[in-house]
Amino acid sequence: MNSVTTNKMTNYRWVICAMLFLATTVNYMDRQVLSLTWKDFIAIDFHWNDNDYGTITAIFSLFYAFISLFAGRFIDWMGTKSGYIWAIVVWSLGACLHAGCGWVTMYVENIGSIEELRSIATGSQAAIAVSTLSVWLFLACRIILAVGESGNFPAAIKVTAEYFPKKDRALATSIFNAGASVGALAAPLTIPVLAEHMGWEMAFIIIGAIGFVWAGLWLFLYDKPSKSKFVNEAELSYIGQDEAEEKSEQVKTNGNEPTLSFLQCFTYRQTWAFIVGKLMTDGVWWFYLFWAPAYFSELGYPSSSGMGQALIFVLYLIVTVLSIYGGYLPKLFVEKLG
Repeated sequence: MNSVTTNKMTNYRWVICAMLFLATTVNYMDRQVLSLTWKDFIAIDFHWNDNDYGTITAIFSLFYAFISLFAGRFIDWMGTKSGYIWAIVVWSLGACLHAGCGWVTMYVENIGSIEELRSIATGSQAAIAVSTLSVWLFLACRIILAVGESGNFPAAIKVTAEYFPKKDRALATSIFNAGASVGALAAPLTIPVLAEHMGWEMAFIIIGAIGFVWAGLWLFLYDKPSKSKFVNEAELSYIGQDEAEEKSEQVKTNGNEPTLSFLQCFTYRQTWAFIVGKLMTDGVWWFYLFWAPAYFSELGYPSSSGMGQALIFVLYLIVTVLSIYGGYLPKLFVEKLG
């Protein structure tokens, strides 16, 4: 029984929505730490070239796409409370582990100091050994990051379905999904500053640690609406306003609603339309996220400089604004242009 019993409806669902927004923001910031530090900081230590970094991002992207196929089932199995905590703890751990790649590399290669590491001649066997080992270590951390991050959006969507009636779900989804853009915009303004003044290792640790704080808050703040002490009867009634309609539909179909297997989904044109759309857009967005900082650095504007941060921020802002207009285009084509 809820402890909140006032007649005025509580609005705790928006607190939950704010938590989803924060988690999505942290999700994108953790993903961005490497792209904002590798060219101007990490490559200097490990003698990386573009191919080394490209290998890491390619494998991360492919593994993230693969593991995402199973993330939704995991969230369904664990439940939104435990599943979300597992997801963000795993990706936060993966983010923080990046900081240890340098120490492990130096230990394995018997290198006594960071100065000695940087002084290794580029192209030498020692430099190749350092770059190869460090790439494998970063790959391991990126895979852990991908495993955790793949659970963010399935969990957020499931929580939205639990806490919002159908008429409000699109708005709630757009709010938490905006965290992706906010995270991408906040990253170039914060991460290079941390790396410049505290070292690239601390940039991974500090940004990663935010996820552990979020997990602690989620443990305290979240419960299903019917069990939450912060949701009163009026809000619970508002959240469950679709239940009568859903029960009516179940009666009409006698509970014999068709079910689809995973493979059967691929027999529908709608599935392929969505897949093709994602293939044509996500690659471009991720290319900007992963490679824009290095591009501007090669032009003479490192991510740690004010101009470099401004260029990256403006680029991501343009993409964000255009994506908002892009969401209006289907309505324009269908409703206005026929």
